[in-house]
Amino acid sequence: MSVKILAVGDVCGEPGLSFLNNRLKKYREERGIDFVVVNGENANVVGITPKQADLILRAGADVVTLGNHTWTRTELRPYLEERRRILRPANFAPQCPGKGIEVYETAFGDVCVLNLMGRFTLDVNTDNPFVIADGFMAEIREKIILVDFHAEGTSEKRAMGFLLDGRASAVWGTHTHVQTSDAQVLPKGTGYITDLGMTGSAQSVLGIDPEQSIGKFMGDPPRRYESGKGAAKMEGCLFEIDPETGRCLSAEGVRLT
Repeated sequence: MSVKILAVGDVCGEPGLSFLNNRLKKYREERGIDFVVVNGENANVVGITPKQADLILRAGADVVTLGNHTWTRTELRPYLEERRRILRPANFAPQCPGKGIEVYETAFGDVCVLNLMGRFTLDVNTDNPFVIADGFMAEIREKIILVDFHAEGTSEKRAMGFLLDGRASAVWGTHTHVQTSDAQVLPKGTGYITDLGMTGSAQSVLGIDPEQSIGKFMGDPPRRYESGKGAAKMEGCLFEIDPETGRCLSAEGVRLT
């Protein structure tokens, strides 16, 4: 027997939330998916509100992960303390609200989910994610271990994949919003993809209205980001995992439009 784990790329604004709400449960049923992790980092375009996190969970996610915009919405802080099914990066300082790692009971056994954030070009005060990941792996006893590494650098993400190869069931990158074509099983049995992509406006610049993004590069004064318009998409990766060993059997990039 194997289980199917779906990781969904960064949900971006109302287009991403609506698409997820309309399509995720149906897709989950069609593909026989057993567990879903969704990165909700940009559900509010920048950051996420408690209401939006609840919507993602109702839409069919089992866990919501975050990233560098975790603290943008101050109302999220008590929510992080109250809910087990939303994780912020584990390498934030220990006094920060919420948790970065949790174990979830399922019909096929316990699943451990770890959320980490990279440091390359991300101006955040975090501990070294490689040291943190290495330490957690020495302590985790669950067979199925899933890691969302929210990071900018492709080299940083790929290095994390190899660090955890044979120790985690699947490692995926989030944050850069462009799906990479390297979904694979690494040599020691860990499923991997450098970036899941995003869930939001298909005709956008990383989920943002193209005209606004062009204006930013042309030198326009800063203003609040606005989501792109029109049809949306959902991107991610589907991992098939052996629950007895925790090894990944296959990894498949997913794009729904």
